[in-house]
Amino acid sequence: MKTIDELLAEGVSGRRIFVRADLNVPLDGDTITDDGRIRAAVPTISRLADAGARVVVASHLGRPKGAPDPQFSLAPVARRLGELLDRPVAFASDTVGDSAKATVAGLGDGGVTLLENLRFNAGETSKDDAERGAFADELAALADGYVGDGFGAVHRKHASVYDLPARLPHAAGGLIATEVGVLRKLTDEAARPYAVVLGGAKVSDKLGVIDHLLERADRILIGGGMVYTFLAAQGHEVGGSLLQEDELPAVRDYLRRAEERGVEFVLPVDVTAAAAFPDLRTKAPASPVTVAADAIPADLMGLDIGPESRKLYAAKLADAATVFWNGPMGVFEHPDFAEGTRALAQALLDSPAFTVVGGGDSAAAVRILGFDENAFGHISTGGGASLEYLEGKTLPGLAALED
Repeated sequence: MKTIDELLAEGVSGRRIFVRADLNVPLDGDTITDDGRIRAAVPTISRLADAGARVVVASHLGRPKGAPDPQFSLAPVARRLGELLDRPVAFASDTVGDSAKATVAGLGDGGVTLLENLRFNAGETSKDDAERGAFADELAALADGYVGDGFGAVHRKHASVYDLPARLPHAAGGLIATEVGVLRKLTDEAARPYAVVLGGAKVSDKLGVIDHLLERADRILIGGGMVYTFLAAQGHEVGGSLLQEDELPAVRDYLRRAEERGVEFVLPVDVTAAAAFPDLRTKAPASPVTVAADAIPADLMGLDIGPESRKLYAAKLADAATVFWNGPMGVFEHPDFAEGTRALAQALLDSPAFTVVGGGDSAAAVRILGFDENAFGHISTGGGASLEYLEGKTLPGLAALED
């Protein structure tokens, strides 16, 4: 895989370099509520612009349905990117149309432009190779070289991620190089004890990575909405908590295999529960109560790990040498159910381990709850990509950069 260092050594001054970044940030109207992914993209863009490249940045945002949709416009991102780069960022109001062509043509050496949301074109996400390829051809006409740096999208077989590198001289950006290096440490070189913390809403989203980690981890801690399927698999009542009954056989099998292999599965001993899911917009008090994890009343739903579980999880991480964390412990967006995720993050900071926060909601929680990002070993920009890498899957965006 060619690196950006090699590309810069060849010289990029005056060349149009297409940078596929991941600027898929959360928006509240026109307000960016978490700019972590934009900040992660800045070093690669800056290095190219400082070397005299004419930088064409592209990204997706949200899930528009292959046509322009104002609520998913990258215009607010262009403004924030300019602030972080401390240089003007021209914004093209389309992806490969007249605005994109004119904006790119107007770039001088060291100039930067951001194209409108790639997913406003149906070819970006099409499952038809020809349609996707046709869009990649149009994107390729805007550039002389390609740098893949959107780690959060490398698990997608999309035009700008998979097809475009085949049409241009290409290299991996600094962010992708860092992400892959960290994930290799988790798969091939993990210092032991190796603990994995998995949370989030659905156990079905984590089945593949659990299956793979049963061969590698020493200890797996479970939290979030997925924990209730594990508790039910052990025969416990979970009340009105989130439950994926169709996954119970798979979960029972994982618990059996873990016991056979000596992998410790850690589940909460108590949970913070309420009668209804909280209002995340108003943050109105939700009257939380603490109940035993193996006896959740029928009229309550578990929404966070409880105080004794927080102590238990911290103890289970205290002696770890490597920790990978993906998924919050509860509904951290509401103050009544944020303490489990807060305690977990603090336990990682207190641990001497090399700690990796696996992107997505976990990374957002670290920032929203006020933790110093630099205190963790690494915070990934791609939750789904991180999980698929740890599952041992081939990621299309990485494969496209490797030839």
